[in-house]
Amino acid sequence: MMDLAFFITAFTTLFVVIDPFGTTPIFVALTQDMDAKTRRKTAIRSCLTAVFILIAFAAFGEALLGFVGISMAAFRVAGGALLFLTALDMLFDRRTKRREDRAEEEEHPDPSVFPLAIPLIAGPGSIATIILLAGQHPGVLGIVEACIVMLAVMSVVLIFFLAGGLIGRILGKTGLNVLTRLLGMLLAALSVQFILDGLKAFGFAS
Repeated sequence: MMDLAFFITAFTTLFVVIDPFGTTPIFVALTQDMDAKTRRKTAIRSCLTAVFILIAFAAFGEALLGFVGISMAAFRVAGGALLFLTALDMLFDRRTKRREDRAEEEEHPDPSVFPLAIPLIAGPGSIATIILLAGQHPGVLGIVEACIVMLAVMSVVLIFFLAGGLIGRILGKTGLNVLTRLLGMLLAALSVQFILDGLKAFGFAS
């Protein structure tokens, strides 16, 4: 049986790293032009994608990264670079032009895999955390415990995402536009912090 103290500590750690409170407004901003059904599908798809990714890293992450010679520091730099591209899109509203270009084809941008599932939910921080949690106890037990904690956190994330439509109606179009720019600035800062943390681990920053 899982130790309650471990569950509480692990849940709190992963919850803070994934940050549903911070990720939900980003989800709202990225899905503001979708209808309720499409937004719900996007929420479920992004959470399921993140769950599968985190389960894979809980089971094989440390061995896989070691096998291919990739450090978590390099993962943080790469995740930071991807997040910075998303921040630029939000700051300069580049998504609007893409939406107009796709309108003739009756297609809509799908942010469920990128940037929602990767790297906002299953990013370098949560991947590193799930690997560390799985290593707290040896063998299959550690992997199962880490996955249970992760599923509990992801359930909260999904609930927050499904309430995104209500949040969008409360904020309105103007509020969402302002929120998108502000979140873009915050994402840019967060992405730079990811990169700096990775460089610090390499000894290139202090």
